[in-house]
Amino acid sequence: MEALLLLIALTAIFGVVVLPAIRRRRERQEYERAAATADAQTAAPGFGVSLNKEGGAPTATGLVPVDQLDVRLPGPDTALVIALEETKSSQNWRPVGQLLALTDDHELRWQRVQSLAGAGAMELTRARAAGETLGARWLRDWRAEEPNDAGGCQVYAQFLVWQAMSDPSSADHRIILEEARTVCGEAAALAPDDPTPYVTELLIARGLSYRPADFEALWGNVVQRDPAHMGAHLAALPYWSEKWHGSRKQADAFATAAASSAPEGSLLAALPLFAVYDHLPDVQLSPGMYQGAVIQDAIEAAQYAVNTVRSGHPVEPHVRHLLLCFLVRAERYAEAAEQVRAIDGYVGAIPWVDGENPAAEYARYRAVAIAGQ
Repeated sequence: MEALLLLIALTAIFGVVVLPAIRRRRERQEYERAAATADAQTAAPGFGVSLNKEGGAPTATGLVPVDQLDVRLPGPDTALVIALEETKSSQNWRPVGQLLALTDDHELRWQRVQSLAGAGAMELTRARAAGETLGARWLRDWRAEEPNDAGGCQVYAQFLVWQAMSDPSSADHRIILEEARTVCGEAAALAPDDPTPYVTELLIARGLSYRPADFEALWGNVVQRDPAHMGAHLAALPYWSEKWHGSRKQADAFATAAASSAPEGSLLAALPLFAVYDHLPDVQLSPGMYQGAVIQDAIEAAQYAVNTVRSGHPVEPHVRHLLLCFLVRAERYAEAAEQVRAIDGYVGAIPWVDGENPAAEYARYRAVAIAGQ
């Protein structure tokens, strides 16, 4: 039995650590070669830039330099950036608190809650690395001064989730998630019609291994409030994947059902592409797999979604970032370049955030898209 457990442990380490590392190394080598090739070309049509050898950063105007890519957000949100910068510089929570209080759109509110909580978690990490005892004071003050503010409650719940997810092996991991669940309950009571606390709890459900029946009950609270909430679907999908508590078949079924019932102007048609991404093999030996029917259908559905979505949908950039990745891998470079035009400047989205250096990963794909169009 001990030998079997050791074998299982070694298999898990190889599958979770070694194989993804091999994949990332091969992809880096491939895209570094492509970026170097791009450097030899003249200015790319439609961009007016040439590319250098440091991951595809532009040497002229038109594309955002790699060191200026925003890793906090998937796309532009000027109001959030201004409020967050003011809060960070002053450590006064009111600028972001007032912004969130005025944010009625469920999708935008969810995204802003995630971004604010992420900013707080990053501040805390930096403070601890510097040997300081406190970080993100503005968030702690928000909770202390306005405990019944729904926005502060929602941000703090997501902040706890980010803390727990940053170190899943920690002895405090489950304790932090339990606290986050309690805060989600408080937030839900403060704003009964807002799905945001329930969307945050979808992430908690993964970490605390909710039973399928309990997860379905939680999901019912989300769809009761906003059945076409794309962010909620993105948060729920991994629960059904084989990496967590389901299987590829269950994840595909969840994504397909959502896409087939998608109302006009939503992004749900793109969900199958995220299901495909969740189940990509760790070692991808042939680019031909991206030209197969399953992936091509998912790409076309996602393209339909971004082409028909309501103007200004805050989750649209998430879909375009993943489209860029798949279109490059499928060698559909002109279409990939279209995504670059739409999202350049921001890299806070899947798949880039799954890598060690989101800005560099994005820049490599950007370079290949421009060079190949």
